Amino acid sequence: MKSVDTKQSNIDKIIAEFNTCNELRLKGKLEITNPPSKSWIFYFLLGRVVWSTGGVHPVRRYFRHLTNNCQDIDINKLRFRASELNQNYWDYKVLNILHKRKKIEVETVVSIVDNTLEEILFEMIQQAETGSQTDLSLACVRNEQELIDTPITISSAEKFAHQIKKVQKQWQMWDEAGLRNVSPNLAPILRKPEELKAQKGINERIYKTFVTLINGKFTLFDLSIKMKQGILPLTKSLLPYIKKGIIDLIEVPDLALPVLQETNQTTLIQKPDGKKGYLIACIDDSPQICQILNHIITKAGYRFLGIQDSVQALGALIEHRPDLVFLDLVMPVANGYEVCSQIRRVSILADTPVVILTGNDGLVDRVRAKMVGANDFMGKPVEAEKVLAMIQKHVLATHTESNQAELN
Repeated sequence: MKSVDTKQSNIDKIIAEFNTCNELRLKGKLEITNPPSKSWIFYFLLGRVVWSTGGVHPVRRYFRHLTNNCQDIDINKLRFRASELNQNYWDYKVLNILHKRKKIEVETVVSIVDNTLEEILFEMIQQAETGSQTDLSLACVRNEQELIDTPITISSAEKFAHQIKKVQKQWQMWDEAGLRNVSPNLAPILRKPEELKAQKGINERIYKTFVTLINGKFTLFDLSIKMKQGILPLTKSLLPYIKKGIIDLIEVPDLALPVLQETNQTTLIQKPDGKKGYLIACIDDSPQICQILNHIITKAGYRFLGIQDSVQALGALIEHRPDLVFLDLVMPVANGYEVCSQIRRVSILADTPVVILTGNDGLVDRVRAKMVGANDFMGKPVEAEKVLAMIQKHVLATHTESNQAELN
């Protein structure tokens, strides 16, 4: 009896699902999920792919290709109204807006769509090839209620088939180069600069380039575009230094979502009307959590302040003085306990309600949170009812009592 290659079966499963979508002339969304965390999303019209997103770094990937294909556009200066950013495919919506404003041509959109799709296909194939048995339990779900009904461009079935074959060939070359377990979404960081300088063939120019760019902030995908070099030759050139421990590969977070006003990794959504203009802050290194809270809070009529860098958190809070702070417990550099302690040491923030966000709602965490001055606890995943209940409890009720005291 012939054994079944589970990994190859998953690649075949992905391709078969795309073929089915084409045959059904799907109008809607296909979501391919790889438990426990990865999810890739494809939007179809008449069975053809219009847009794709998801995976490890959807925002980082998007900004990378937008910057690479639109040299005249400074993405840091882009400003859009909240109503222009659809929560489900905000990235494609931005392309549509730029195209309508004659900032980008159709050919540019095609390039961004193609590059994005090919990166996502590579990520999926690598996961299917290298993941464990558990990692490979792919789930494919079609949703005809969620679709992009006015696409700028649409790919042909033949072109999509060619892209899949192209990416499979790229994966084969990647594997043969000894990079099977190296994800292009990892960021190289220079651990031993002096040892690098001592290596043969490293001149001053190359050394400065390494020191400037190999800093753990840019992924291999990012560096490929920044250095104008193919991802395969670039990674192969770094491999000897990785094996010697001179360079390390680390995981990095996704970038922040585009919003109306931006200061480094701090985002402020202005909403002057409703709820007396109360400002609700969220300090969380996850762009997804910030996005969810942003949607819940602004929809309810409040203003929102999102902060993804815990180091910059205190300065942003002092500047904007929010009425309530949702604070993630687990963050790099400074965790929630440390940030809460800092907040309580600042006189103008001493009475600001702080609600700890955590996926581990244990007694020890609750006690420690109380010791550093937190007012309440809220478990993840974030739910609208819980969020609004916290605002009602710590903001609306407090201000109502304060107003009544003044009247008395």
